[in-house]
Amino acid sequence: MEKRNHVIAFILIGVGLLMLVGKWVGFFTIVALLFLFMGIYTIRGGNVKRGYRFLAVGAILLLLDHFMMVVGIALLSLGLFFIKAKKIQPKEGFLQKQNFSSQFDWDQRPWVMRSMSVWHVLGEADLDLSLALPEDKQTVMLFQGIMGDMDLQIPEYYGVEIEAFVLFGSIEFRGNRDNGMMNRLNWKSPNYDECEQKVKFVVSYLVGDLDINIT
Repeated sequence: MEKRNHVIAFILIGVGLLMLVGKWVGFFTIVALLFLFMGIYTIRGGNVKRGYRFLAVGAILLLLDHFMMVVGIALLSLGLFFIKAKKIQPKEGFLQKQNFSSQFDWDQRPWVMRSMSVWHVLGEADLDLSLALPEDKQTVMLFQGIMGDMDLQIPEYYGVEIEAFVLFGSIEFRGNRDNGMMNRLNWKSPNYDECEQKVKFVVSYLVGDLDINIT
């Protein structure tokens, strides 16, 4: 009964919004916003996968109804990425990539950890730093884009600094999850200053799911 009431509530909200702003906003936009709202609500309820399906449908509907706006957002995000990449990287020679889709499966075997800046429309990254082979004593890794799913496993012997922002989605840190809108995390490990091996993560997504575990 409770689930049915939620569905009725969403329908009533949608009809009301359509009547109020239908003259200025298209039908697909209203439906897209409803899917985005349902996605956030579902994620908050604990059903993350289903929530992201709603968010994906909402994003696709917005893309169909406002293609130029979506392209503008992507270009704005990419421009900010270029500015941030140059600003936060401590030295020249870092790896920089811009792709529509990226996938990093660095949690199965040893991998070389180097300073890098990555931008993508759709991205997935699974990083286990216990398997990493650092090139330098200080590493900066920037991940930015439209939609991203990231899982970080960080051993305690690293000095770690994290700056993360997710506009729509969730950030889980040490078992505590924040869902919804405008989730932000700023954290520096207690041993950062005296630790010989340091790594800094800067993560920014419009829609994302970020899981961070310190082991």
